[in-house]
Amino acid sequence: MANHIAPSPKAGGWRSPHGLLRLSVVVAVVTIVLKMMAWWLTGSVGLLSDALESFVNLAGAMFALAMVTIAQRPADADHPYGHHKAEYFSAGFEGLLVMGASLAIIWVGVARWINPQPLERLDWGLGLSLLSTALNGWLAWVMLRSARQYRSMALEGDARHLLTDVWTSVGVVAGLVLAHVTGWLWLDAAVAVAVGLHILVQGGQLVWESSQGLMDSAVDAEARSAIDRCLQQCAEQVQSEEGVALAFDSITTRRAGERSFVDLHMHAPGQWTLAHAAQWRTRVEQALMQAIPGLQARIEVLPDGMATAYEQAMAQQPPSTN
Repeated sequence: MANHIAPSPKAGGWRSPHGLLRLSVVVAVVTIVLKMMAWWLTGSVGLLSDALESFVNLAGAMFALAMVTIAQRPADADHPYGHHKAEYFSAGFEGLLVMGASLAIIWVGVARWINPQPLERLDWGLGLSLLSTALNGWLAWVMLRSARQYRSMALEGDARHLLTDVWTSVGVVAGLVLAHVTGWLWLDAAVAVAVGLHILVQGGQLVWESSQGLMDSAVDAEARSAIDRCLQQCAEQVQSEEGVALAFDSITTRRAGERSFVDLHMHAPGQWTLAHAAQWRTRVEQALMQAIPGLQARIEVLPDGMATAYEQAMAQQPPSTN
């Protein structure tokens, strides 16, 4: 089987999670300047709401960078499984920031809806807003591709936040154009409120996905199917080479940031020596880790037909009525 293990998140230059999150901090500062200038020139509350979200982008990118750095620390005595889950704190924190910003945006939007204000110098304001939107859109696209490659929850959370900012800016610009064309100044405030409600939902989704990661969710269906196929191929290989059956059961999986884990039992023929069974266990572990990127496999070898004390106890429990 070909080796598909993903590159180290510290590798890859500026396209690595560390590099992109550093770039995200820089882009956030630039967009804050551009959007605050756009708001100052126009007096638009929609552009103000857009600028406020950019401050959240900056805080989120800085926190994500810190969590990615922590996640790459090696396992130690206090954290024998590593620090990979730190990335989920980043996504959850960013989601809370998004929700907080959305409430502030809605508050400002409602106040301006009640007391509409004239808009000025929309040409410069819209130009600056569109420039910052293009920067955020490009960075979000690159970050999403890198997040899939490195399986980084922190990078994905920051990228999705940036995409939310892009759609926010597009909506604000559309509202300002309509307000200018129609003379309905309340459209500026209406767009700000709509933007606030939209990013409130996005923030809630980020918090939910972060909580699922912290609760040791199983690997996705695609990865589980790859594990099952790999084990089936290993069993067929043993049958072909040894002429005996090899069985696998008690398969459990979990995800933690960029890493995935699988624990299972391998039932070997009773006549095998311990050393021979251990050789096949090593071959199965290597096949699993090569087939599924970022997977760490732990296999317990048992004689064929034997169960662990835990499995025996579970088998004696009455079936659940739920």
